[in-house]
Amino acid sequence: MKKIKVDPGICGLESIITAVSEDGVEVNVTVETKCKNVQAFFEAIEQPVDAFEVCFAKPGSGTVYEAGDQLAHGACPVPAALIKCIEAECSLALPANVTFEFVE
Repeated sequence: MKKIKVDPGICGLESIITAVSEDGVEVNVTVETKCKNVQAFFEAIEQPVDAFEVCFAKPGSGTVYEAGDQLAHGACPVPAALIKCIEAECSLALPANVTFEFVE
């Protein structure tokens, strides 16, 4: 089981994403959040998710981003975080933190 905490920035509606896979291919994902849009996004994703289909899709395409019409804006980091969580759970990538940081 892998978990990722997402701090989305100004909206302040954090999410905890959990990915669980027994075979490294099919993975079930859940979210704990107060954001109704993120909740609807996760409800729109058919379970279990095929890790290879999701993780090797072109950026912005595939089943995760197809569910993205449930989100309020295109800059929401939750879809990318979900894919990172699936990658780590299914040993398709090592777990490592990702940061967006404004610089001047």
